[in-house]
Amino acid sequence: QVQLVESGGALVQPGGSLRLSCKVSGTIFSINDMGWYRQAPGKQREWVAAIDSSGRTTKYLDSVKGRFTISRDNAKNTVYLQMNSLNTEDTAVYYCRRKYGSTWSDSWGQGTQVTVSS
Repeated sequence: QVQLVESGGALVQPGGSLRLSCKVSGTIFSINDMGWYRQAPGKQREWVAAIDSSGRTTKYLDSVKGRFTISRDNAKNTVYLQMNSLNTEDTAVYYCRRKYGSTWSDSWGQGTQVTVSS
């Protein structure tokens, strides 16, 4: 059974930084593209960033470009999201998602709460 465990969320002041982690187990992680998503209160879940299986190609939501960096460590079965220059609009529960074959999984972990507030 594939499990995704997100961690690293916290309360942080505007302008601060956090690094989120998503530990994946139960699958051959190194062949999976991965993505980060977030869901703010009262809003739909939105895509934030993606990284291919090799880590060579990344994509970002326009509003986080230049501030967020997605990366992965295949030896640790972990994908990361480094978040800098956080603002209140980044407040959300953050989730990771994996792709297997050509299909994005709809199995989600518990997510990790990021709250940006002064």
